Amino acid sequence: MSSTGDMGTGNTLPITTRKKRIIGSTGSLHETYGGGGCFNEYYHHNHRWQVSTDGCSVICRRIKSLLKCLIPRKNKTNCILTVFMLIMVIIMFTKYIRMITYDDHVANDEDPIVIRRQILDETNLENVQSPSIWRNPKSDDRYGCIDRLGGETRNRSALTNGYILVQANGGLNQMKMGISDMVAIAKLMDATLVLPTVDHKSFWTDPSDFKDLFDVKRFTTTLQDDIDIVDSLPPHVAGIAPHQKDPVSWSMPSYYQGEILSLLRRQKVVKFLHTNSRLANNGIPDSIQKLRCRTMYEALKSTKEINELARKLVNRLKQNNEHYLALHLRFEKDMLAFTGCTHGLSEKEADELKALRYGVKHWKIKNIKSMKKRQQGNCPLTPRESAIFLQAMGFPSSTKIYIVAGEIYGEHGLEYFKEKYPNVSTHSTLATEDELKPFKDMHNQLAALDYTLALASDVFVYTYDGNMAKAIRGHRMFKGFEKTIYPDKRNFVKVFDRLDEGRLSWEDFSLQIHFLVIRLYAIHIRSISVRLPDSTLLIFRFLNPGYGSVDTIRGVFAYSKCTSSIE
Repeated sequence: MSSTGDMGTGNTLPITTRKKRIIGSTGSLHETYGGGGCFNEYYHHNHRWQVSTDGCSVICRRIKSLLKCLIPRKNKTNCILTVFMLIMVIIMFTKYIRMITYDDHVANDEDPIVIRRQILDETNLENVQSPSIWRNPKSDDRYGCIDRLGGETRNRSALTNGYILVQANGGLNQMKMGISDMVAIAKLMDATLVLPTVDHKSFWTDPSDFKDLFDVKRFTTTLQDDIDIVDSLPPHVAGIAPHQKDPVSWSMPSYYQGEILSLLRRQKVVKFLHTNSRLANNGIPDSIQKLRCRTMYEALKSTKEINELARKLVNRLKQNNEHYLALHLRFEKDMLAFTGCTHGLSEKEADELKALRYGVKHWKIKNIKSMKKRQQGNCPLTPRESAIFLQAMGFPSSTKIYIVAGEIYGEHGLEYFKEKYPNVSTHSTLATEDELKPFKDMHNQLAALDYTLALASDVFVYTYDGNMAKAIRGHRMFKGFEKTIYPDKRNFVKVFDRLDEGRLSWEDFSLQIHFLVIRLYAIHIRSISVRLPDSTLLIFRFLNPGYGSVDTIRGVFAYSKCTSSIE
C-alpha cells in the first residue's frame, strides 16, 4: 500500500488523510495529519456545501440543491410528497405573515387579535362578577357622520317632478327601513313625498297610523333640506288617480332616475306599495347613504308619549346605577310559524304553527323541516337555549333582563328561562296598567317602546337576525359601538346538543361558546369596516341572510377628521 495515494490512479487513500477539518474563511482545506494533496481537490469538489464562503453563495447553492432534489427520479412518490410538503410550508408561512400584518391602517385597539383577547378576558368565567362584562368596545375615533356636504341641500324654489305616495308594509322596523328607502328615492327623483301611511294588515292588524308612531314635526324638519314633504296631496293633483307601482327589489339609482322618473312625470302621482328593500345598498352615492341613515336614526323618532313612558321604564331598570341586558327573544308565534321552527315545542303546538303557516297566503314556503332549519342556524333560540347561552357567556343569575319581544310562544313560555334568570321584565310587568292603557292592542307602538329600551340597554343580545334586531344593532353602533352580542347559531346548536347528550362538560361548552362569539365578532369587525376610495367615510354593512349576499347598510361613521371634510 502506497503512503501517498493518488485519486487519479485509483490508489487507496492513506488512513492519515481521512480525518480533515476546515480552517478559516478562505475556502481552503488543510489536512490535520498530512496526506495527499489530490484528496483536497476531490473533497473540495464533492463537498462544496461544507466549505465556508460568502452568505449569498451558500443560499444559492442550497436552493439549487433543493430544486435538484425535486427533479423526478425513479422514486416519484417521494418527489410528490416533497412537493406537497413544500406547498404546505409555503401556505402556513403565508398565513402567518398575513395574520401578523393584517390591517396595518387599523388602530391597535381595533386589531382582531387584540379584540379576541379583550372579549375573551371580558367573558372569562373567573370574571363573572366583574363589571367588565358591561364594558363597551372602544370607538374613540369614530362617531356618527351624516351631515350634508356642500351642494347637497335641495333647491326649494325648483319645481317638483311629481308626488310620491308611500304605503309602508310589515312590522315597525320593516316600515322604518322602507320609509328610509322611499325618502332616498324621493331625493333621487326630485319628487315630493306625501306623509307615509303604514300597514294595517300585518300579523297583528295594528290600527296605528304614522302620527301614532312617529313625531311628524321631527320627521319633516329633519328632512326639510333634503326633500319636500307634505301632509296630503295639494288640490291641483288631489283628483288624479295615483298610478300604483311595486318597485323592483334592490334597485339601483338609475332605475328611479330613468324608468320611474319618466312614469312620475307623466302620471304626476305614483303610489309605491311594498316599500321595504327597494333601493340597493351598494354602489350608490355617499349622500344617499347618509340620507337613509339620517332618516332612520334622526327623523323617525317615536312620539312624545312613547318616549316619556320609555324614559320611566329605563329609570326603573337602572335604579341605583344598576346595569340591564335587553334580550330580543324572538320565540313568538308568528316567527315560529313563518320559519317552521318547532324545537322544544309539543306536537300539538307544532301542528298549530303549521296550520298558521298554511293559512297565510303570502308566506310562500309551506313544507318546512324544522330539524334541518335548526341545524342550519335559521331558527330563533328557545328560551332554554337562550338562558344557557347567557350563562355560558358569564352573565350572573342576578342580571336584570328586559325581554324585547311579544308574548313568548309555548306551554312553558319563559319558565325555564326564569329558573336561570329570575330577574326578568317585560313592558307588561315593568309598567303599570294605567301606563299601558293608551297602548292597548297597539302592537307597533309597544314595539317602538321595546325598541327604545333596547337602545338604552347596557348590553343588547338577540337570538334571531330579524328586522328589529338589525335596526337596533345598527342604531347602537351609530350611537357609539354599544355592546351587542349575537350567537353563531349554526355552531351553537351543535355544541348545545353535545352538552345535552352528556358528551361535553360545562367548562368545555362555555369555552367553546366564548370562542364562537369571539370568532363571529372578529369576522364582523373585519367585514363591516370598509374604507371608501378617496373618502374618509367608513360604511358599516350588516349581512342580511334573508337576501343572500346583499349587505344591509344601517350605519355611517367617519374618522374624527370627518368634520374637516364638510364644506
